[in-house]
Amino acid sequence: MKIILATLAAAAILSAQQPPQVENAKSETRPLNGTLAAQIKSFGAGPFWTAWTEPIIPGQQNDMCRWGDNDGGIGGSGHAANTPVRLEGPTALVVLVRVENSQVDRMRVSSPDCSLDAGGLPFYWITSVPAAESVNWLKSEMGGAQMESAILAVSLHAGPAAERALDDFTAPGQPERVRERTAFWLGTSRGAHGVDVLKRMLATDPSVRVREQAVFGLSVSRDPAALTTLLDAAKNSKDAGVRGKALFWLAQKAANKQARDVIAGAVVNDPDRSVKEQAVFALQQMPPDQGIPLLIDVAKNNPDPAVRKKAMFWLGQSKDQRALDFFSQVLRQ
Repeated sequence: MKIILATLAAAAILSAQQPPQVENAKSETRPLNGTLAAQIKSFGAGPFWTAWTEPIIPGQQNDMCRWGDNDGGIGGSGHAANTPVRLEGPTALVVLVRVENSQVDRMRVSSPDCSLDAGGLPFYWITSVPAAESVNWLKSEMGGAQMESAILAVSLHAGPAAERALDDFTAPGQPERVRERTAFWLGTSRGAHGVDVLKRMLATDPSVRVREQAVFGLSVSRDPAALTTLLDAAKNSKDAGVRGKALFWLAQKAANKQARDVIAGAVVNDPDRSVKEQAVFALQQMPPDQGIPLLIDVAKNNPDPAVRKKAMFWLGQSKDQRALDFFSQVLRQ
C-alpha cells in the first residue's frame, strides 16, 4: 500500500510539473537553474511569457480559467480539451508572468488545466521551482505595478512560506495599500491563520482604512472564528468606523441570530449616533422578512429622533407593503 501511495504522489507531482496547454506560442521547458530572478533574466528583455507551478491552498473553488485581457495578452479560454471540470477545485497553481523591456509587464494566475494563448510570443515553462523561491520572487515584485497580482499569487500558495510572506505584508511599515489588499486575501484564502492575523490587525494597525478592510476580510472568511471576531468588532471596537463596517457586513449574514441581535442592539446602545445610523442601514440590507419588522420597530420606538428618521427613510425606500401600512397608520394619527 505504501508503494502504491508513493507512486500516486510521485505521479501527481510529475503531472503538476507538466506545462498547461498553450497555443500560438514558441514553447520551451527549462529546469530552474539558480534563482527565479536570474532564470527569468536569462530569457532576455522580452516580450515573452514565463510560468511555473506550485501547490495551491485547499478548498479553492473558483474557476481559475475564467479571466482575460483586453490588450492582447494571454487570456483564459476555458479548460483544455479532454480534461475534467474539477468539482473540488484545482490542486495546483500556475503563476504566469509577462516580461517586456526587462520589466514585469503583467502577472496572472491560473490552474494547469486551463487552455492558454500566448499571442505568438515565446513561452518558457520553468520546472522544479520550490514554493519558497516562488514566494520570494513574488515578494520582490511588491514595489511595482503588479503589487495586487503578487499578493493574490502569494495568497494562493500552499505552505508556511506564503503565510510568513502575508504576515510580513501586514507589518505597519508596509504601504497602507499593501496592508489593505493583504487583509482581503487573508480572509479569502488563509483560514484560521488568516483570522488570527486579521484579529491582530484590528487591534494594532495604525490606519482606520486598514482596520476597516480587516473587517471586510473577516466577512469573506469561511473559518468559524471569523464570525465571532466580526461580532466582537461590531460590539467592542473603540473605532466607530470599524463598528459601522462590521455591522454592515454582519447584515450579509442575517441568517445568523447572533448577527441580527448585535445589529438590533447597536441601533439602541451604540454610543455613537453615526454607528446607530449604520446599524439602521444594516437592517435595511437584511432580507425583507427580517429587516422590515426591525426597521418599523426602530421608527416607532427608538428614543433618538435622528435614528427614527433614518429608519423611516429606509422604510420608504423599501416599497414594502408593511412599510406602506406603517406610513398609513402614522398619517392617520
